[in-house]
Amino acid sequence: MDTHITQLGQARLGIITPLMKRVAASEGVPDALLMRRIKEGTIVIPHNVHRVVKRPCAVGLGLRTKVNANIGTSTDKSETAEELRKLEAAERYGADTVMDLSIGSQIKQIRQQILSASSVPVGTVPIYEISVNAAVSHNDYLNFDIQNVLKILREQAEDGVDFFTIHAGVTRKALGILKKQKRLLGIVSRGGAILSCWMSKHKKENPFYEYFDLILDIAEEFDITLSLGDGLRPGSILDATDKPQLEELKTLGELARRARKRNVQVIIEGPGHVPLGQIKKNVLLEKRICRGAPFYVLGPLVTDVASGYDHISGAIGGALAASYGADFLCYLTPAEHLKHPSIEDVRDGVIASKIAAHAADIVKGMPAVKEWDRKMSEARRQRNWEKQIALSVDPQKAGALRNVSQPRLPDVCTMCGEYCSIKITQEAYP
Repeated sequence: MDTHITQLGQARLGIITPLMKRVAASEGVPDALLMRRIKEGTIVIPHNVHRVVKRPCAVGLGLRTKVNANIGTSTDKSETAEELRKLEAAERYGADTVMDLSIGSQIKQIRQQILSASSVPVGTVPIYEISVNAAVSHNDYLNFDIQNVLKILREQAEDGVDFFTIHAGVTRKALGILKKQKRLLGIVSRGGAILSCWMSKHKKENPFYEYFDLILDIAEEFDITLSLGDGLRPGSILDATDKPQLEELKTLGELARRARKRNVQVIIEGPGHVPLGQIKKNVLLEKRICRGAPFYVLGPLVTDVASGYDHISGAIGGALAASYGADFLCYLTPAEHLKHPSIEDVRDGVIASKIAAHAADIVKGMPAVKEWDRKMSEARRQRNWEKQIALSVDPQKAGALRNVSQPRLPDVCTMCGEYCSIKITQEAYP
C-alpha cells in the first residue's frame, strides 16, 4: 500500500490499516467500526507518516474521551529541560496527546526534542513560529506571507508533528461581524489575535483561509490531522455563543468538508468560556454544522472568576461537554490567565481533565470505564487501602494522604475513625 495514502484515504478504500487495528484493540471496539467512522469523519487518528508514536490514540465517536496537555516555552521562560519534564509529567498522569505551544527562543529545536521524547501524538500551532520568526527577522511579528506560512508548515510536518491547529476560520467577514458585536473581551485566542492584526495591517484575507488548498497539500502528504482552531472563541461567559463565534463555526464546517474531500482528517476546536446552560447547545451545534467531526474543547470554563482554580472550572465544563458528545478535552491548569505553568500545574491540570473525561465516559456508557469504579468500590468495601491507592487517578497523592491515618488507624481513616460507616455496618450485618 502506498504510504502516502492517508488513514482517511485508506478507510475510504475499505482498508483496515495496522494502525487502525492497534487503536481499535486499545479502545475495545471492532476494527471495522473504527475504519467506518474514520471514513465518515467522526473519528481521527493523529499520526504523522514520518513519526513512530509509541502510544497512538484515536479521537471521536464511541471512544474514550481524550485529554490534551499544553506545554512549551513562553517569552518569560524558555528552558527546554523544564518543558521535557512537563512532558514526562503529562504522560505519567495520563495525557493522551500534548501540544507544543512554544513562543520563546529555539522553537524548532525544542519541538524536535519534544517529538523525540514524546510517546503520544504531538500537536502545534504553526502561526506561533511564523510570527516569532517574523519578529526576529524583521522586527515585526506581522511581516510574513503565505510562503513563510507554507515553509513553517512543511518544516514542522517533516519534523513529525501529528496535528496542526490552523486558525483558518478567522475571516474578514467574521471580523466584520465581531466589530459590530462589541464583545466584552474581543479576541482571546493568541493565534486568532495575530491573524486578525495581520489582516488589518495588510488589508488581506487570512492566508490560512485563502490558501487552504495549499495547506491541505501538506496535510495530505504527511497525513497530518488538521485541528481547525476557534480563533474567535469567547473569553468571557458573557460573550458565549455570539454571532462571531457561530460565523467562524460555519466556516470551519465548510473547511472540514473540503479537507475530507482531500482525505485529510479534521478536528474542530471549540470554546472557551461558556456558562453551564449553553454547553449542550454548543456541542450539538458543532456536531450538526461540522457533520459529526470530533470536537476539541478548551474546558469549557463555566465561570470567569476561578483564577487559580481554572483547572476545576474547566473540568466542570469539560465533563458536561463530553457527556453531551465532545470528544477531546484540552486541559487547563491552575496557572491559566495568570502565569507560565509549572510542572505541578501541568500535573494538576491533567488530573482534573482526566477526572472530567472519566466522569463523561461513565455517562456515555462505556463498560470498561465503569469497571474501574466498580473495582474501587469493592476495595473500599473491603477497606483494602493498598488497592484503593493503586486504583486512584493519582496514587502518589492518595498514598501520601493515607499515610497520615495509617500509623494510628490501620483499619480505617481519621475522618470517621472507629465510627467508620462501612466497618460498623459490616459488624452489625456480617
